[in-house]
Amino acid sequence: MYILRTKAEFDSAHFLKDYVGKCANIHGHRWIITVEVGSEDVKSEGPDRGMVVDFGKLKDDLKEEAAKLDHTLLIEKGSIRETTKAAMEEEGFSMIELDFRPTAENLAKYLYEVMEAKGYQVIRTRVFETPENCAEYTR
Repeated sequence: MYILRTKAEFDSAHFLKDYVGKCANIHGHRWIITVEVGSEDVKSEGPDRGMVVDFGKLKDDLKEEAAKLDHTLLIEKGSIRETTKAAMEEEGFSMIELDFRPTAENLAKYLYEVMEAKGYQVIRTRVFETPENCAEYTR
């Protein structure tokens, strides 16, 4: 099995509604995300001959997803009042509402599914909240 890995980084803030502890407050991270894709074989013809995938395309696709999350507040749908959300939007804050709680674990699964939808044979994704703490998702 051939395995390729690339990484991207983004800065964003989040909070965990109903969490007991300091992560209930809005706080930021320098997130580092990695994706591993694989194949039993390399391509046998065409411009990508000898490759699993073009590293440049893989890197660009992951960076595209990181750019969408960069310098935003990641919010779980329903976790703040609509009036609060409206006030923040009026002030020009960048927010992304997610269908899930914005934990490293859930972001790892989300990125796995996004990259899989782009046609990659994803092996695993990792999301580092800090240099020491990482969540991994694989199937």
